[in-house]
Amino acid sequence: MIPVKLAAVAEDCGGRFHRRAGTAVTDEAVRGLETDTRRLSEGEVFAAIKGERVDGASLAGQALAAGAVAVVTADPQAASASGAPPERLVVVDDVQAAVGRLAAANLERARRTGNPDLRVVAVTGSVGKTTTKDLLAGLLSSRGPVVAPPGSFNNELGLPLTVLRTGADTASLVLEMGADHVGNIDYLTSIAPPDVSAVLAVARAHLGEFGGIDNVARAKSELVSGTREGGTVVLNADDERVAAMASKARGPVVTFSAAGRGDVSAADVRTGADGRASFTLVTPEGAWPVTLRLVGEHHVANALAAAAVARALGVDPRQAASALGRHGAASPHRMDVFEAGGATVIDDAYNANPDSMRAGLRGLERIGAGRRKLAVLGEMLELGGESEAEHASLGEEVGRAGVSLLACLPGTRALSQAAADAGVGVHDAPDAADALAWLRATLAPGDAVLLKGSHGSGVWRIADALREETK
Repeated sequence: MIPVKLAAVAEDCGGRFHRRAGTAVTDEAVRGLETDTRRLSEGEVFAAIKGERVDGASLAGQALAAGAVAVVTADPQAASASGAPPERLVVVDDVQAAVGRLAAANLERARRTGNPDLRVVAVTGSVGKTTTKDLLAGLLSSRGPVVAPPGSFNNELGLPLTVLRTGADTASLVLEMGADHVGNIDYLTSIAPPDVSAVLAVARAHLGEFGGIDNVARAKSELVSGTREGGTVVLNADDERVAAMASKARGPVVTFSAAGRGDVSAADVRTGADGRASFTLVTPEGAWPVTLRLVGEHHVANALAAAAVARALGVDPRQAASALGRHGAASPHRMDVFEAGGATVIDDAYNANPDSMRAGLRGLERIGAGRRKLAVLGEMLELGGESEAEHASLGEEVGRAGVSLLACLPGTRALSQAAADAGVGVHDAPDAADALAWLRATLAPGDAVLLKGSHGSGVWRIADALREETK
């Protein structure tokens, strides 16, 4: 964050001080913002978000004792009751909205007074956002300091928190923009309008919220229309819904294609026995070999998108090709392969939709070739009326992938039945703990197992437990 006086913070976030008459407001500089008192550093402001279990306003006194300069709150009474003096309270109507306004002001200040090379990059898509963001953080390091979110900080709170990390020396701000409703990305681009944006894919994710795949496409297209005037838009030429978004661009359009029909393309795509893809990166400047550290052929498209964005920001394609082979997924539970008890575990448990599930199964097929293959699969959430059909279709795919044994978590009845009908041995687990116990009792040296499900299904807990046992 660009350091500013507390009075400027209050003005930026549309707040007012809750002070008594005659009391002065501190002129301390604010150097950051935090929403968790456990991570607070001196010189930061505490944003008192009201969570499901804890109301941040009740922690205001604790935050100030930990070194916070002030507290942004919508409940000054609760904050005062916690021991916070009124002159340290910035009162707003909505804390989350205030954080967004403060983030927008910080970015504008950084553009005006910070690194003249600062560029904002934003990535969206139904699949691949986080991996592409991680790759870009590596590729753009040649331009100077990079700010990128840990994991998937891609919503109305996570994105502003990332934007607030933009400092005076930041050269690249890499953002991930997610959506589960039309209008979400419009809001995010109002906070951080990108100089370069990339739309990766439109897939069957969050169908229950969106009401259909056309609305998914409409939501993702908000990134294109929200890109700054004259900014570059990078689009997937292999996805017709994404390619059609070119009409909304207000600047140059660059395409990428794993099928060889984009401005930045892949040729000679191959997948090794370890599941890692290699290809030739083809650009107008030339062609260079790439071998990814990432598992799964589907990551070729993510790598191409990252290369196209980097090229738009002046990174030499030859340098980008080399960097793609050095950088992997920095965020957890994304096609992360490790050994446990002599078996190979494919941890892709962060989230799931029909397309990413199939990509995970393809990775299991490749890595598990000639070996016994197992899977622990959780529910694909937010599919609405398509849920039963999509889970049943996935069960058939499990059979075609040659999976011998499958543990299904709650919410996957159609998947379980279809897989059993396909000849797969199925264990219906009542919860993640039972699935973990089943896996421990079943997994043998030489096996390969895929762990995947929507985040809310809890499959990631199984991955964490297995990884902990390897330490």
